[in-house]
Amino acid sequence: MYLGIDLGTSAVKTVLVDGAQRVIASESRPLTTVSPQSGYYEQDPAQWIDATFATLDALKASHAGELAAVEGIGLSGQMHGATLLDASLRPLRPCILWNDGRSAAECLILEQRWPALRATSGNKAMPGFTAPKLLWIATHEPDIFAAIKLVLLPKAYLRLVLSGEAIEDVSDASGSLWLDAARRDWSDAALAATGLSRDHMPRLVEGCAPATTLRGELVRRWGMTRQPVIAGGAGDNPAGAVGIGAIRPGTAFISLGTSGALMAPTSRIAANPDRAVHTFCHAIPAMWIQAGAILSAASCLAWLARLFGVGEAELLAPLGARPQAPSPVSFLPYLAGERTPHDDPAVRGMLDGLSHGTDRGTIVQAVLEGVAFALADCRDALADARIAIAEADVIGGGSRSPFWLSVLANVLNVPVHRFVGGETGAAFGAARLGRLAVTGEAIAAVCTRPERIETFEPDAELVDTYAGRLPAWRELYRPRH
Repeated sequence: MYLGIDLGTSAVKTVLVDGAQRVIASESRPLTTVSPQSGYYEQDPAQWIDATFATLDALKASHAGELAAVEGIGLSGQMHGATLLDASLRPLRPCILWNDGRSAAECLILEQRWPALRATSGNKAMPGFTAPKLLWIATHEPDIFAAIKLVLLPKAYLRLVLSGEAIEDVSDASGSLWLDAARRDWSDAALAATGLSRDHMPRLVEGCAPATTLRGELVRRWGMTRQPVIAGGAGDNPAGAVGIGAIRPGTAFISLGTSGALMAPTSRIAANPDRAVHTFCHAIPAMWIQAGAILSAASCLAWLARLFGVGEAELLAPLGARPQAPSPVSFLPYLAGERTPHDDPAVRGMLDGLSHGTDRGTIVQAVLEGVAFALADCRDALADARIAIAEADVIGGGSRSPFWLSVLANVLNVPVHRFVGGETGAAFGAARLGRLAVTGEAIAAVCTRPERIETFEPDAELVDTYAGRLPAWRELYRPRH
Protein backbone atom coordinates (compact mmCIF):
# COMPACT_ATOMS: atom_id res chain seq x y z
CA MET A 1 0.00 0.00 0.00
CA TYR A 2 1.12 3.55 -0.73
CA LEU A 3 0.09 7.01 0.44
CA GLY A 4 -0.02 10.16 -1.66
CA ILE A 5 -0.32 13.46 0.21
CA ASP A 6 -0.99 16.65 -1.77
CA LEU A 7 -0.53 19.88 0.17
CA GLY A 8 -2.58 22.21 -1.99
CA THR A 9 -3.60 25.82 -1.53
CA SER A 10 -7.24 25.19 -0.65
CA ALA A 11 -6.93 21.72 0.90
CA VAL A 12 -4.71 18.81 1.86
CA LYS A 13 -5.72 15.67 -0.03
CA THR A 14 -4.48 12.22 0.97
CA VAL A 15 -5.08 9.05 -1.04
CA LEU A 16 -4.44 5.42 -0.12
CA VAL A 17 -3.43 3.37 -3.17
CA ASP A 18 -2.98 -0.40 -3.42
CA GLY A 19 -0.52 -2.44 -5.45
CA ALA A 20 -2.90 -2.53 -8.43
CA GLN A 21 -2.95 1.30 -8.43
CA ARG A 22 -6.51 1.48 -7.20
CA VAL A 23 -7.46 4.35 -4.91
CA ILE A 24 -8.78 2.53 -1.83
CA ALA A 25 -9.69 5.63 0.14
CA SER A 26 -9.17 9.37 0.18
CA GLU A 27 -9.52 12.16 2.70
CA SER A 28 -9.37 15.94 2.36
CA ARG A 29 -9.23 18.81 4.82
CA PRO A 30 -9.62 22.49 3.86
CA LEU A 31 -6.99 25.19 4.25
CA THR A 32 -7.49 28.93 4.60
CA THR A 33 -5.46 31.74 3.08
CA VAL A 34 -4.96 35.17 4.65
CA SER A 35 -4.56 38.34 2.56
CA PRO A 36 -3.07 41.06 4.81
CA GLN A 37 -3.45 43.55 1.98
CA SER A 38 -4.23 43.53 -1.74
CA GLY A 39 -1.84 41.24 -3.60
CA TYR A 40 -0.49 39.60 -0.41
CA TYR A 41 -1.30 35.92 0.26
CA GLU A 42 -0.08 33.90 3.24
CA GLN A 43 -0.80 30.68 5.13
CA ASP A 44 0.13 29.47 8.60
CA PRO A 45 2.28 26.32 8.20
CA ALA A 46 0.72 24.88 11.35
CA GLN A 47 -2.56 24.33 9.53
CA TRP A 48 -0.78 22.25 6.87
CA ILE A 49 0.32 19.87 9.62
CA ASP A 50 -3.05 19.83 11.35
CA ALA A 51 -4.85 19.13 8.06
CA THR A 52 -2.42 16.39 7.02
CA PHE A 53 -2.62 14.65 10.38
CA ALA A 54 -6.42 14.90 10.28
CA THR A 55 -6.56 13.11 6.92
CA LEU A 56 -4.31 10.32 8.20
CA ASP A 57 -6.21 9.99 11.46
CA ALA A 58 -9.41 9.66 9.42
CA LEU A 59 -7.85 6.97 7.22
CA LYS A 60 -6.79 5.06 10.32
CA ALA A 61 -10.39 5.21 11.58
CA SER A 62 -11.86 3.98 8.29
CA HIS A 63 -9.10 1.81 6.77
CA ALA A 64 -6.81 0.78 9.60
CA GLY A 65 -5.70 -2.45 7.97
CA GLU A 66 -4.77 -0.85 4.67
CA LEU A 67 -3.01 2.06 6.38
CA ALA A 68 -1.03 -0.41 8.49
CA ALA A 69 0.36 -1.95 5.29
CA VAL A 70 1.72 1.31 3.83
CA GLU A 71 5.30 0.91 2.58
CA GLY A 72 5.88 4.19 0.77
CA ILE A 73 4.70 7.78 1.01
CA GLY A 74 4.87 10.42 -1.70
CA LEU A 75 4.37 14.14 -1.16
CA SER A 76 3.24 16.79 -3.60
CA GLY A 77 2.66 20.41 -2.79
CA GLN A 78 1.87 23.93 -3.84
CA MET A 79 5.05 25.38 -5.29
CA HIS A 80 7.08 28.56 -4.61
CA GLY A 81 5.98 29.28 -1.03
CA ALA A 82 8.64 30.74 1.31
CA THR A 83 8.58 28.90 4.65
CA LEU A 84 11.24 30.51 6.85
CA LEU A 85 12.54 28.60 9.88
CA ASP A 86 14.65 29.73 12.82
CA ALA A 87 17.48 27.85 14.54
CA SER A 88 14.90 25.73 16.37
CA LEU A 89 13.27 24.89 13.02
CA ARG A 90 10.12 26.81 13.92
CA PRO A 91 8.41 29.08 11.36
CA LEU A 92 9.41 32.72 11.78
CA ARG A 93 6.29 34.07 10.08
CA PRO A 94 3.40 32.87 7.89
CA CYS A 95 4.43 31.34 4.56
CA ILE A 96 4.32 33.77 1.61
CA LEU A 97 2.44 31.88 -1.12
CA TRP A 98 2.91 31.29 -4.85
CA ASN A 99 0.26 33.86 -5.84
CA ASP A 100 1.70 36.66 -3.69
CA GLY A 101 2.67 39.72 -5.74
CA ARG A 102 4.51 41.89 -3.21
CA SER A 103 8.04 41.31 -4.55
CA ALA A 104 7.74 42.81 -8.05
CA ALA A 105 10.43 45.41 -7.34
CA GLU A 106 12.74 42.74 -5.95
CA CYS A 107 12.47 40.78 -9.21
CA LEU A 108 14.18 43.65 -11.04
CA ILE A 109 16.87 43.83 -8.36
CA LEU A 110 17.48 40.08 -8.55
CA GLU A 111 17.95 40.08 -12.31
CA GLN A 112 20.35 43.02 -12.03
CA ARG A 113 22.37 41.28 -9.31
CA TRP A 114 22.53 38.00 -11.18
CA PRO A 115 22.43 38.50 -14.97
CA ALA A 116 22.68 34.73 -15.58
CA LEU A 117 19.36 34.08 -13.82
CA ARG A 118 17.32 33.31 -16.93
CA ALA A 119 20.00 31.20 -18.59
CA THR A 120 20.63 29.18 -15.44
CA SER A 121 17.14 28.73 -14.02
CA GLY A 122 15.27 28.77 -17.35
CA ASN A 123 12.85 31.25 -15.82
CA LYS A 124 12.23 34.96 -15.55
CA ALA A 125 12.22 36.46 -12.06
CA MET A 126 8.55 36.83 -11.12
CA PRO A 127 6.98 37.60 -7.75
CA GLY A 128 5.46 34.15 -7.49
CA PHE A 129 8.85 32.46 -7.29
CA THR A 130 10.58 32.02 -3.94
CA ALA A 131 13.85 33.94 -4.34
CA PRO A 132 12.33 37.45 -4.79
CA LYS A 133 10.28 36.89 -1.64
CA LEU A 134 13.53 36.56 0.34
CA LEU A 135 14.80 39.88 -0.99
CA TRP A 136 11.51 41.43 0.12
CA ILE A 137 11.95 39.91 3.58
CA ALA A 138 15.52 41.23 3.77
CA THR A 139 14.30 44.76 3.01
CA HIS A 140 11.01 44.91 4.90
CA GLU A 141 11.53 42.40 7.74
CA PRO A 142 15.31 42.44 8.33
CA ASP A 143 15.10 40.95 11.82
CA ILE A 144 13.29 37.93 10.43
CA PHE A 145 15.79 37.61 7.58
CA ALA A 146 18.68 37.68 10.05
CA ALA A 147 17.08 34.86 12.05
CA ILE A 148 16.60 32.49 9.08
CA LYS A 149 18.26 29.11 9.53
CA LEU A 150 16.42 27.24 6.78
CA VAL A 151 14.21 28.11 3.80
CA LEU A 152 11.75 25.39 2.81
CA LEU A 153 8.98 25.06 0.27
CA PRO A 154 5.63 23.99 1.77
CA LYS A 155 5.87 20.26 1.20
CA ALA A 156 9.48 20.20 2.42
CA TYR A 157 8.26 21.68 5.69
CA LEU A 158 5.64 18.94 5.87
CA ARG A 159 8.37 16.35 5.22
CA LEU A 160 10.48 17.90 7.99
CA VAL A 161 7.64 17.36 10.45
CA LEU A 162 6.98 13.83 9.19
CA SER A 163 10.61 12.72 9.14
CA GLY A 164 12.82 15.18 11.01
CA GLU A 165 14.89 15.82 7.87
CA ALA A 166 15.09 18.84 5.52
CA ILE A 167 14.92 17.43 2.00
CA GLU A 168 13.48 18.78 -1.26
CA ASP A 169 12.98 17.30 -4.70
CA VAL A 170 14.34 18.97 -7.82
CA SER A 171 10.93 19.65 -9.43
CA ASP A 172 9.69 21.76 -6.53
CA ALA A 173 13.14 23.35 -6.14
CA SER A 174 12.90 24.49 -9.78
CA GLY A 175 10.21 26.96 -8.74
CA SER A 176 12.52 28.77 -6.35
CA LEU A 177 14.88 30.40 -8.94
CA TRP A 178 17.78 29.00 -6.87
CA LEU A 179 18.12 25.83 -8.97
CA ASP A 180 20.41 25.30 -11.94
CA ALA A 181 17.80 23.56 -14.07
CA ALA A 182 20.24 21.75 -16.35
CA ARG A 183 22.46 20.50 -13.52
CA ARG A 184 19.49 19.80 -11.22
CA ASP A 185 21.40 21.31 -8.31
CA TRP A 186 21.40 24.48 -6.25
CA SER A 187 23.14 27.45 -7.88
CA ASP A 188 25.60 29.09 -5.49
CA ALA A 189 25.42 32.30 -7.53
CA ALA A 190 21.64 32.38 -7.26
CA LEU A 191 21.73 31.87 -3.52
CA ALA A 192 24.41 34.52 -3.05
CA ALA A 193 22.26 37.03 -4.97
CA THR A 194 19.65 36.72 -2.23
CA GLY A 195 22.08 36.71 0.69
CA LEU A 196 21.83 32.96 1.26
CA SER A 197 24.00 29.87 0.84
CA ARG A 198 23.59 26.11 0.59
CA ASP A 199 23.56 26.01 4.39
CA HIS A 200 20.07 27.56 4.22
CA MET A 201 18.78 24.95 1.76
CA PRO A 202 17.48 21.39 2.16
CA ARG A 203 19.24 18.41 0.61
CA LEU A 204 18.08 17.67 -2.97
CA VAL A 205 16.83 14.36 -4.38
CA GLU A 206 14.97 13.20 -7.48
CA GLY A 207 11.21 12.86 -7.10
CA CYS A 208 11.06 9.07 -7.40
CA ALA A 209 14.08 8.46 -5.17
CA PRO A 210 13.89 7.38 -1.52
CA ALA A 211 14.51 10.47 0.62
CA THR A 212 13.87 9.51 4.24
CA THR A 213 11.48 7.53 6.45
CA LEU A 214 8.47 8.34 8.63
CA ARG A 215 9.27 9.13 12.26
CA GLY A 216 8.76 6.27 14.67
CA GLU A 217 6.15 8.01 16.82
CA LEU A 218 4.05 8.69 13.71
CA VAL A 219 4.42 5.08 12.57
CA ARG A 220 2.93 4.10 15.93
CA ARG A 221 0.24 6.81 15.81
CA TRP A 222 -1.13 5.48 12.53
CA GLY A 223 -0.63 1.81 13.36
CA MET A 224 1.78 1.00 10.57
CA THR A 225 3.57 -2.34 10.67
CA ARG A 226 6.77 -0.98 9.11
CA GLN A 227 8.53 2.37 8.81
CA PRO A 228 7.42 3.72 5.41
CA VAL A 229 9.91 5.25 3.00
CA ILE A 230 9.16 8.87 2.03
CA ALA A 231 9.99 9.65 -1.61
CA GLY A 232 11.40 12.89 -2.94
CA GLY A 233 7.93 13.71 -4.28
CA ALA A 234 7.16 16.65 -6.54
CA GLY A 235 5.61 20.04 -6.94
CA ASP A 236 1.87 19.77 -7.54
CA ASN A 237 2.01 20.10 -11.31
CA PRO A 238 4.88 17.63 -11.89
CA ALA A 239 3.11 15.25 -9.50
CA GLY A 240 -0.05 15.65 -11.55
CA ALA A 241 1.96 14.75 -14.65
CA VAL A 242 3.18 11.56 -12.98
CA GLY A 243 -0.40 10.74 -11.99
CA ILE A 244 -1.62 10.79 -15.58
CA GLY A 245 1.47 9.25 -17.17
CA ALA A 246 2.75 12.48 -18.76
CA ILE A 247 6.37 11.44 -18.48
CA ARG A 248 7.64 11.72 -22.04
CA PRO A 249 7.77 14.32 -24.84
CA GLY A 250 4.66 14.65 -26.97
CA THR A 251 2.24 14.62 -24.06
CA ALA A 252 0.57 17.73 -22.68
CA PHE A 253 -1.86 18.43 -19.89
CA ILE A 254 -3.92 21.20 -18.35
CA SER A 255 -4.26 21.75 -14.62
CA LEU A 256 -7.54 23.39 -13.57
CA GLY A 257 -7.02 23.83 -9.86
CA THR A 258 -6.91 27.00 -7.79
CA SER A 259 -4.43 28.20 -10.40
CA GLY A 260 -4.11 26.86 -13.92
CA ALA A 261 -1.36 25.69 -16.24
CA LEU A 262 -0.72 24.21 -19.65
CA MET A 263 2.29 21.89 -19.42
CA ALA A 264 4.43 19.78 -21.70
CA PRO A 265 7.15 17.34 -20.61
CA THR A 266 10.39 17.62 -22.59
CA SER A 267 13.68 15.71 -22.74
CA ARG A 268 15.54 19.01 -23.06
CA ILE A 269 15.12 22.49 -21.67
CA ALA A 270 13.03 24.59 -24.08
CA ALA A 271 12.91 27.81 -22.10
CA ASN A 272 11.04 30.95 -23.12
CA PRO A 273 11.44 33.22 -20.07
CA ASP A 274 10.77 36.40 -22.05
CA ARG A 275 7.14 35.29 -22.38
CA ALA A 276 6.99 34.01 -18.80
CA VAL A 277 7.08 30.32 -19.73
CA HIS A 278 8.17 28.29 -16.70
CA THR A 279 10.96 25.73 -16.77
CA PHE A 280 10.78 23.00 -14.12
CA CYS A 281 12.68 19.77 -13.63
CA HIS A 282 10.24 16.88 -13.92
CA ALA A 283 9.78 14.46 -11.05
CA ILE A 284 11.29 11.91 -13.45
CA PRO A 285 15.09 11.99 -13.90
CA ALA A 286 16.49 13.57 -17.08
CA MET A 287 13.12 15.15 -17.95
CA TRP A 288 11.81 18.70 -17.67
CA ILE A 289 8.43 20.43 -17.89
CA GLN A 290 7.73 23.63 -19.81
CA ALA A 291 4.64 25.36 -18.55
CA GLY A 292 2.47 28.35 -19.16
CA ALA A 293 0.91 29.32 -15.84
CA ILE A 294 -2.12 31.41 -14.91
CA LEU A 295 -2.70 32.53 -11.33
CA SER A 296 -6.49 32.05 -11.22
CA ALA A 297 -8.41 29.17 -12.78
CA ALA A 298 -10.97 27.21 -10.73
CA SER A 299 -10.60 29.94 -8.10
CA CYS A 300 -12.43 32.25 -10.54
CA LEU A 301 -15.45 29.99 -10.38
CA ALA A 302 -15.17 29.82 -6.58
CA TRP A 303 -15.08 33.63 -6.46
CA LEU A 304 -18.22 33.83 -8.58
CA ALA A 305 -19.99 31.26 -6.41
CA ARG A 306 -19.26 33.40 -3.35
CA LEU A 307 -20.65 36.49 -5.08
CA PHE A 308 -23.89 34.75 -6.01
CA GLY A 309 -24.13 32.88 -2.71
CA VAL A 310 -24.58 29.45 -4.31
CA GLY A 311 -22.48 26.35 -4.86
CA GLU A 312 -20.30 25.94 -7.91
CA ALA A 313 -22.36 22.98 -9.13
CA GLU A 314 -25.48 25.16 -9.06
CA LEU A 315 -23.70 27.76 -11.20
CA LEU A 316 -22.64 25.18 -13.78
CA ALA A 317 -25.79 23.05 -14.03
CA PRO A 318 -27.86 25.43 -16.23
CA LEU A 319 -25.08 25.65 -18.83
CA GLY A 320 -25.56 22.07 -20.01
CA ALA A 321 -22.83 19.94 -21.53
CA ARG A 322 -21.68 22.04 -24.49
CA PRO A 323 -21.61 25.74 -25.44
CA GLN A 324 -23.85 26.77 -28.30
CA ALA A 325 -22.03 30.07 -28.86
CA PRO A 326 -19.56 32.24 -26.92
CA SER A 327 -20.89 34.41 -24.13
CA PRO A 328 -21.50 38.05 -25.17
CA VAL A 329 -19.61 39.04 -22.00
CA SER A 330 -15.82 38.83 -21.71
CA PHE A 331 -13.90 38.08 -18.53
CA LEU A 332 -10.24 38.66 -17.69
CA PRO A 333 -9.31 36.08 -15.00
CA TYR A 334 -6.56 38.19 -13.45
CA LEU A 335 -8.01 38.22 -9.94
CA ALA A 336 -4.54 37.82 -8.40
CA GLY A 337 -2.42 39.25 -11.23
CA GLU A 338 -1.05 37.09 -14.01
CA ARG A 339 2.05 35.16 -15.02
CA THR A 340 2.14 33.78 -18.57
CA PRO A 341 2.52 35.76 -20.77
CA HIS A 342 2.23 39.13 -18.97
CA ASP A 343 4.20 38.73 -15.72
CA ASP A 344 2.00 41.42 -14.18
CA PRO A 345 1.19 41.03 -10.47
CA ALA A 346 -0.68 44.35 -10.42
CA VAL A 347 -3.25 43.64 -13.14
CA ARG A 348 -6.76 42.71 -11.99
CA GLY A 349 -9.74 40.96 -13.51
CA MET A 350 -12.70 42.52 -15.27
CA LEU A 351 -16.06 41.80 -16.89
CA ASP A 352 -16.68 43.57 -20.19
CA GLY A 353 -19.83 43.79 -22.26
CA LEU A 354 -22.42 43.80 -19.48
CA SER A 355 -25.95 44.94 -20.35
CA HIS A 356 -29.46 44.91 -18.92
CA GLY A 357 -29.89 41.54 -20.60
CA THR A 358 -26.92 39.95 -18.88
CA ASP A 359 -27.95 37.09 -16.60
CA ARG A 360 -26.07 34.79 -14.25
CA GLY A 361 -25.50 32.08 -16.84
CA THR A 362 -23.96 34.57 -19.26
CA ILE A 363 -21.45 35.66 -16.61
CA VAL A 364 -20.65 32.09 -15.54
CA GLN A 365 -19.92 31.12 -19.15
CA ALA A 366 -17.77 34.24 -19.59
CA VAL A 367 -15.69 33.27 -16.56
CA LEU A 368 -15.04 29.77 -17.92
CA GLU A 369 -14.15 31.20 -21.32
CA GLY A 370 -11.84 33.81 -19.81
CA VAL A 371 -9.79 31.07 -18.17
CA ALA A 372 -9.72 29.17 -21.47
CA PHE A 373 -8.51 32.27 -23.34
CA ALA A 374 -5.76 32.73 -20.74
CA LEU A 375 -4.67 29.15 -21.42
CA ALA A 376 -4.63 29.99 -25.14
CA ASP A 377 -2.08 32.66 -24.26
CA CYS A 378 -0.06 29.91 -22.59
CA ARG A 379 -0.38 27.72 -25.69
CA ASP A 380 1.01 30.47 -27.89
CA ALA A 381 3.88 31.20 -25.49
CA LEU A 382 4.81 27.51 -25.58
CA ALA A 383 4.57 27.53 -29.36
CA ASP A 384 7.20 30.26 -29.40
CA ALA A 385 9.49 27.74 -27.69
CA ARG A 386 8.66 25.23 -30.47
CA ILE A 387 6.35 23.18 -28.31
CA ALA A 388 3.17 22.29 -30.19
CA ILE A 389 0.10 21.05 -28.32
CA ALA A 390 -1.81 18.40 -30.29
CA GLU A 391 -4.09 17.19 -27.48
CA ALA A 392 -4.35 17.70 -23.73
CA ASP A 393 -5.40 15.75 -20.67
CA VAL A 394 -7.05 17.73 -17.87
CA ILE A 395 -6.60 17.36 -14.12
CA GLY A 396 -7.78 19.36 -11.12
CA GLY A 397 -11.19 20.22 -9.74
CA GLY A 398 -12.22 22.03 -12.93
CA SER A 399 -11.98 18.75 -14.86
CA ARG A 400 -15.35 17.74 -13.39
CA SER A 401 -17.19 20.21 -15.66
CA PRO A 402 -18.01 18.87 -19.15
CA PHE A 403 -19.03 22.35 -20.27
CA TRP A 404 -15.66 23.82 -19.28
CA LEU A 405 -13.74 21.03 -21.02
CA SER A 406 -15.79 21.56 -24.18
CA VAL A 407 -14.96 25.27 -24.05
CA LEU A 408 -11.27 24.41 -23.69
CA ALA A 409 -11.36 22.03 -26.65
CA ASN A 410 -12.87 24.72 -28.85
CA VAL A 411 -10.69 27.61 -27.66
CA LEU A 412 -7.45 25.60 -27.90
CA ASN A 413 -8.61 23.67 -30.99
CA VAL A 414 -7.34 20.33 -29.67
CA PRO A 415 -9.03 17.23 -28.26
CA VAL A 416 -9.30 17.42 -24.47
CA HIS A 417 -9.51 14.29 -22.30
CA ARG A 418 -10.49 13.60 -18.72
CA PHE A 419 -10.04 10.64 -16.37
CA VAL A 420 -11.82 9.08 -13.42
CA GLY A 421 -10.45 10.79 -10.33
CA GLY A 422 -8.74 13.54 -12.30
CA GLU A 423 -9.33 15.98 -9.45
CA THR A 424 -6.92 13.97 -7.23
CA GLY A 425 -4.20 13.69 -9.89
CA ALA A 426 -1.40 15.26 -7.82
CA ALA A 427 -2.04 13.08 -4.76
CA PHE A 428 -2.23 9.97 -6.95
CA GLY A 429 1.00 10.97 -8.69
CA ALA A 430 2.63 11.42 -5.30
CA ALA A 431 1.56 7.89 -4.34
CA ARG A 432 3.20 6.60 -7.51
CA LEU A 433 6.44 8.33 -6.55
CA GLY A 434 6.18 6.76 -3.10
CA ARG A 435 5.87 3.35 -4.74
CA LEU A 436 8.85 3.93 -7.04
CA ALA A 437 10.98 4.93 -4.06
CA VAL A 438 10.21 1.58 -2.40
CA THR A 439 10.24 -0.84 -5.33
CA GLY A 440 12.70 0.66 -7.81
CA GLU A 441 10.43 -0.52 -10.62
CA ALA A 442 10.74 0.82 -14.15
CA ILE A 443 9.18 4.28 -14.20
CA ALA A 444 7.24 3.62 -17.39
CA ALA A 445 5.71 0.46 -15.89
CA VAL A 446 4.26 2.39 -12.95
CA CYS A 447 3.50 5.80 -14.49
CA THR A 448 1.00 4.56 -17.05
CA ARG A 449 -1.82 6.67 -18.39
CA PRO A 450 -5.16 6.06 -16.61
CA GLU A 451 -8.15 5.18 -18.72
CA ARG A 452 -9.71 8.22 -20.34
CA ILE A 453 -13.41 8.33 -19.63
CA GLU A 454 -14.38 11.13 -22.00
CA THR A 455 -12.88 13.07 -24.90
CA PHE A 456 -14.09 16.52 -25.95
CA GLU A 457 -13.46 17.17 -29.61
CA PRO A 458 -13.32 20.70 -31.02
CA ASP A 459 -16.29 21.78 -33.13
CA ALA A 460 -15.08 23.50 -36.31
CA GLU A 461 -17.73 26.22 -36.21
CA LEU A 462 -17.12 27.05 -32.55
CA VAL A 463 -13.34 26.91 -33.06
CA ASP A 464 -13.62 29.64 -35.69
CA THR A 465 -15.98 31.71 -33.55
CA TYR A 466 -13.73 31.55 -30.49
CA ALA A 467 -10.65 32.27 -32.60
CA GLY A 468 -12.40 35.40 -33.83
CA ARG A 469 -13.10 36.48 -30.24
CA LEU A 470 -9.57 35.95 -28.95
CA PRO A 471 -7.94 39.12 -30.39
CA ALA A 472 -10.64 41.35 -28.88
CA TRP A 473 -10.29 39.56 -25.54
CA ARG A 474 -6.55 40.21 -25.59
CA GLU A 475 -7.13 43.90 -26.24
CA LEU A 476 -8.84 44.18 -22.85
CA TYR A 477 -5.52 43.70 -21.03
CA ARG A 478 -3.96 46.96 -19.84
CA PRO A 479 -0.74 46.88 -17.78
CA ARG A 480 -1.03 48.71 -14.44
CA HIS A 481 2.67 49.07 -13.72
